[in-house]
Amino acid sequence: MASDDDDEHDGALDPAFRLPPGTRNYITPGGHARIKEELEHLLRVERPQVVGVVQWAASNGDRSENADYIYGKRRLREIDRRIRFLTRRLDLAEIVDPARREDSEQVFFGATVTLCDEQGAESTYQIVGVDETDSARARISWVSPLARALLKSRPGDTVRFQSPAGWRQVEVLAVEYLRIET
Repeated sequence: MASDDDDEHDGALDPAFRLPPGTRNYITPGGHARIKEELEHLLRVERPQVVGVVQWAASNGDRSENADYIYGKRRLREIDRRIRFLTRRLDLAEIVDPARREDSEQVFFGATVTLCDEQGAESTYQIVGVDETDSARARISWVSPLARALLKSRPGDTVRFQSPAGWRQVEVLAVEYLRIET
């Protein structure tokens, strides 16, 4: 059985959230604050509540058929695993504020990039940390195939990348560096 410390490397972690070996966890200030807030909530609110329920359930006697005790212990393991994960992510975090980047037409971490695909449809993406990805808000991880293909490109450049649907080509129309809110 793999230890909880191996969660990130043994396939238990969604591939979209894995960092390439030996890299820092680049993250925006807003993403860093969100992770710290979740960690604090787990440590100060959720975990103490669950510990209280488990203690109460344990005091009721037979633990083998005590659903509150069994569920509470399981939930406590989940919380502890999440706390370890978030702590590791924060330890690896390197905060990069896109709003502090000097004006650049080149695509780097934190860029908001407007693209035009082969059919002429425009779309805009923000390149963020792996813990900040959100497809509904068009935030893509810097390790995603599209973001990796876009890195160091400029407006007017055409880039090819491997998508789940096969090879695609997009043209970079604009590059901006804005503050990314949580």
